[in-house]
Amino acid sequence: MFYFRCAEEETLYLSSADWMNRNMLRRVELAWPVTDPVIRQRIIDECLVAYLHDGVDAWDLQADGTYVRVNARVNSHSNQHGKAHGHGAQAALMARYSAPH
Repeated sequence: MFYFRCAEEETLYLSSADWMNRNMLRRVELAWPVTDPVIRQRIIDECLVAYLHDGVDAWDLQADGTYVRVNARVNSHSNQHGKAHGHGAQAALMARYSAPH
């Protein structure tokens, strides 16, 4: 998922989740825009928001090209096993979509 926003203009693209170097060298990958505003908002609300609030499994790309684990910034909220408390996107999505409707 690629999400871009500038002021009130939003653009969302979906793509294969397997953008690994070994795949990029041997095949063509593409991304396509989500142009329907209702579907785009649903994807943002139901999927992207969980990842934007992930305080357990996320990494931030720094300006110098290195990554810093997000939970390293929240170590003051860690439990006795050194695991950060907070929201993990994968767990949140599993809970959301495994709940009976």
